[in-house]
Amino acid sequence: MSPTFGKCYDPTGVTWGVPTFPWRLAPDGMATRRQLRAKGLRPGGQPIAAQIMRTTRRRKTGYAVAYLYRLDLAKPVRPMTPAKWSAHAAAMLARRTCPACRTDAGYVIPGSLGMCVPCAYPNEQRAA
Repeated sequence: MSPTFGKCYDPTGVTWGVPTFPWRLAPDGMATRRQLRAKGLRPGGQPIAAQIMRTTRRRKTGYAVAYLYRLDLAKPVRPMTPAKWSAHAAAMLARRTCPACRTDAGYVIPGSLGMCVPCAYPNEQRAA
């Protein structure tokens, strides 16, 4: 067993407090939040059942962790209500509206520019 695998394999939860498995070796019947969402489920208030872990140089701790939830305790995702849909549409319209010319750009305004591309670069408009 490699040292990295040994540090990330703790099925009893003695070292890390919760059962820990190496990356891509999660037990059957458990899923991450994203995997639950892809199946149309949500954790539904259940506690973290386990975690998967791998070593990485990108984090200060040296480990990347993803929490696992039990599939049998997961609940279905709540459906969007008409009020939520209208609030979402209003938020997206605000992200597409240019603050300089007050028009709908048809795309989300880049945060780096703060305005639509024609307003940010008015002299660079060329005919295609």
